[in-house]
Amino acid sequence: MDNKLVVGIADMKMARQTGMLITYALGSCIGICLYDPLIQLAALVHIMLPLNMETGRKSPLKYADTGICETLRRMEGQGGARSRIVAKIAGGASMFAVAGGGNLGNIGQRNIESTHMVLRREGIKLLREDVGGSVARTLLFDAASGQACVRSYGKPELIF
Repeated sequence: MDNKLVVGIADMKMARQTGMLITYALGSCIGICLYDPLIQLAALVHIMLPLNMETGRKSPLKYADTGICETLRRMEGQGGARSRIVAKIAGGASMFAVAGGGNLGNIGQRNIESTHMVLRREGIKLLREDVGGSVARTLLFDAASGQACVRSYGKPELIF
């Protein structure tokens, strides 16, 4: 496919009707696919951390709370409607063992929880997810169909 848009860390891209959004190396990070099926508007945001505590908030796409909200705002600017937008997510792996097994060090789990909370708060229905575990993922998102594809080492490709 020629119309491929690569989404980096703390980045977001949108496509309408055609194109493939792709993000690589989702370890503890989360890839959030947001889709308005009526107008075939797709957005993929690659968040790193659960909450934006940054002074001046210069990098809103880096965080689940501000990244999801900023992406929704931009989608609405392109004609998307929150009442139609749905979500699919992947990532949130526990990439490193942490002594004590507490959640404080498990950034992947904290990212999952924050993403769930923000989607609920914003009224966005989460259709499917492939989260947790201990392997990195590549996430592809097709703007024409709204279909997501997750690839991870040693596992079959997951289409949802």
